[in-house]
Amino acid sequence: MSAITSVFNDGIFAEQFEKYRRDPASVDETWRQYFRIAESLFGGAAGAAPVASATDTALLTKVAAAASLQQAIRMYGHYAVQLDPLGSPPAGADELSPEFYGLTDADLASIPGAALGDDRYATAKDVIERKRSVYSGRVGYEVWHLEVNEERNWFRRAFRDGVLTRPLTADEKKQVLQRLNEVDGLERFLGRAYQGYKRFSVEGTDTLIPMLDAMIDALGREGANEVVIGMAHRGRLNVLTNVMGKPFEALFAEFEGHHEAADENATGDVKYHMGYNGARTVDGRDVKLRLMPNPSHLEVVNPVIEGVVRALQREPGKPGERNEHVVVPVAIHGDAAFPGEGIVAETLNISHLNAYRTGGTIHIIVNNQVGFTTDPSDARSTYYSSDLAKGFEIPIFHVNADDAEACIIAMRLACAYRATFKKDVLIDLVGYRRHGHNEGDEPMYTQPTRTAAIRKHPTVPQVWASRLVREGVMGTDDAAAVEQAVSQRYAEIHSRFKQSLLGSEKHAPWPAEAVVVPKPVVTALPAERLHFVNESLLQWPADFAANPRLAKQLERRRDTMGEQGGIEWGHAEALAFGSLLLDGMSVRITGQDAERGTFSHRHSVLNDVNTGRKYAPLANIPGAKGAFEVYNSALSETAVMAFEYGYSVIATDTLTLWEAQFGDFVNVAQPIIDQFIVADRAKWGQDSGLVMLLPHGYEGQGPEHSSARLERFLQLCAEGNMTVAYCSTPAQYFHLLRRQALRKHRRPLVCMQPKSLLRLPQAASRLDDLVQGAFQPVIDDPMTAQHRDEVRRIVFCTGKLYYDLALSPSRNPQVALVRVEELYPWPHEEIQRIMDLYPAVEQVVWAQEEPKNQGAWTYVQPRLRASAGAAVGVRYVGRPERASPAEGFADAHQAEQARIVAMVMDTGEVLDARPAMTATH
Repeated sequence: MSAITSVFNDGIFAEQFEKYRRDPASVDETWRQYFRIAESLFGGAAGAAPVASATDTALLTKVAAAASLQQAIRMYGHYAVQLDPLGSPPAGADELSPEFYGLTDADLASIPGAALGDDRYATAKDVIERKRSVYSGRVGYEVWHLEVNEERNWFRRAFRDGVLTRPLTADEKKQVLQRLNEVDGLERFLGRAYQGYKRFSVEGTDTLIPMLDAMIDALGREGANEVVIGMAHRGRLNVLTNVMGKPFEALFAEFEGHHEAADENATGDVKYHMGYNGARTVDGRDVKLRLMPNPSHLEVVNPVIEGVVRALQREPGKPGERNEHVVVPVAIHGDAAFPGEGIVAETLNISHLNAYRTGGTIHIIVNNQVGFTTDPSDARSTYYSSDLAKGFEIPIFHVNADDAEACIIAMRLACAYRATFKKDVLIDLVGYRRHGHNEGDEPMYTQPTRTAAIRKHPTVPQVWASRLVREGVMGTDDAAAVEQAVSQRYAEIHSRFKQSLLGSEKHAPWPAEAVVVPKPVVTALPAERLHFVNESLLQWPADFAANPRLAKQLERRRDTMGEQGGIEWGHAEALAFGSLLLDGMSVRITGQDAERGTFSHRHSVLNDVNTGRKYAPLANIPGAKGAFEVYNSALSETAVMAFEYGYSVIATDTLTLWEAQFGDFVNVAQPIIDQFIVADRAKWGQDSGLVMLLPHGYEGQGPEHSSARLERFLQLCAEGNMTVAYCSTPAQYFHLLRRQALRKHRRPLVCMQPKSLLRLPQAASRLDDLVQGAFQPVIDDPMTAQHRDEVRRIVFCTGKLYYDLALSPSRNPQVALVRVEELYPWPHEEIQRIMDLYPAVEQVVWAQEEPKNQGAWTYVQPRLRASAGAAVGVRYVGRPERASPAEGFADAHQAEQARIVAMVMDTGEVLDARPAMTATH
């Protein structure tokens, strides 16, 4: 009950009235409403209400109870909406009954409508009936949890004026029937023509298609130029054809086994994962439509489409500026997946953050009320599948999928809300699944009573046609004619298609692996250019008070550009970024600590010590034509990496980077790696230039702060699908970044990043290293250049381990240490060239600090054997096979590192002849 009905006390009343008199906003809405009621009933003498007659007091109590009922209907009315097309009754709520407040219909009829704040109606009974028609009618609204009062008032006005909630006209209703028959007709035709094939039918939630029609029309009229859709398989074939405009013949061809491969090396994907680009004309303007490809990891596409939209919203010719109005993301979810997959919550969480906001997403849950074979009671801990969205203050509209008019009204409201507030909005489309999960399943095994009810239930277009006949919009024969015409049309299209296949052959299987070798690009720059960038990065506004200690560190960068050298990792990165920005290439980098850098090496954003004001020197380089963006991300790997992946697909003029706080954490984003990054070109003909910066290296920090799982990336390498590099110097990193940005052949870059090397003096570079040369896939040992004929063992290694070996006091002049800086594509010719430089070599060793079953060894072994030649064997030095990637005890770590160094340097050691030693604790 409200505060008024539960506590009617003169003292409390007086206190609240005095606060109300001074400032109405200072009291609760229930009290404000009460005082307004009292003023209307007693001629403005609200203060007299407590001392009025017993009759007046009883009336006021009833008015307050009626006000509580009105508020309850607003809040809980959705529980009384008939949402299930199959007829299961709504949950209801006690608070929706007048009896809950001690009221009768006669009581409500005795109260003026004005007492409830609505003078359009004579009595409170009329007001309550109106509220029931709005909040417990055909759409279940959950909007009163929104924190912003302006948004709640917007909904009040929308429901009151009725413009957005107006009924469909007769012509609109006929058009909806046509569309529903096209949707249902396609599904039934495919079911007859291609029996036994999976298609993940939309039957039972057919209204999704006219809802998307209404959405595209509304967004187009509001000025949107493009709509980007992400969805799982359910209904996808219908969306591809009846919404996106994919030719039906192309769909039939895919059922027949004919495919248009993206290129000669594509392996393709199943038809209900594919994307498509289309367009539709709205009021004479073309609205582009983009359906993004999506794997079976159902909701993982959500952050990808957000990244795509963010990139598309950039204003051409205006670096750093975006227009959130012109491109709109649409996410279509499953009812089991929406609450079940954590990627949904991660994506909702970043929706308002500066790094990721796109001006609001329109969400639709295609609610079959079952997940594969799992009932809702086993799939979620909430009443609605949409309840997660309430925690992010997203308005939710629940609609019955058999009620096309209610569905379209909900979509009108959703589009208008998004256009007004640039925030997410969700429609819960409650229907059913007419067949099993994939048309091959037998649903009677797992949901027998529900399946029996579905088989007796008319189809969505039949339900809608019956309604139009009842309303007199059309006759029974007219409705049947629409269905027959649609069915005949599909049959004719299919017949012509089958005729076109006569004499043709299916496409041959795709050819074997073929790696495209990117053309070389110039990454070196004149010294003057780099000096200009460096000086620009050491300038900040006169009224900006940088941290004195940090300012001193940054000032050292001016000295390291001189003869003495000493360019460190973060410095080389800044020079690479700055040079790209000058030439018109934008740079975007995000990660949990990207502004400073996890290891305090980047400092791309400075913070005023007095005011906290931020300043990014890279965003203020004089004459820069590109835009620089750096953001500390949410504590997320999956959604954030997926967002940056989507951004990189579109933003071909941007070097897009995602940095893991520690490389080990990349395993949380494994679905993005497996399903998008490594296979997008092969499956969907989609390219990305995303750079993943993954701190890697054994520093004694334990199993979760050592390995970025290099072995997993190498296992996934094929067909030139990405680059995997492990740089050992800042100059190498500089050239690698510039090469990645300037290449026309765009593929992701996996960069194993050092930790201890970030400031290691022996790893530092000189300006000449940036001014000259290029990225070197393999680096020969500089210490053996004068005595190569004395070398008996060549040790190939990567990154940080090289310095452990090269700086060892036991350094053996008979051992050459060669760094493999690019592991994939494997630098076969470069390694052969280096092997030819050492005529007396007896042993070739691969050394690594990772366990034998991890790191690069299993990938390297056959390749290094082929590159080294048959004359010498390839031996392994490193940790033995382990379940955990690294030791957790410091002394065990140190013992292992020392053992690896000793074995590498001891040329008398017969490698692999005995088990590797293990440290004990």
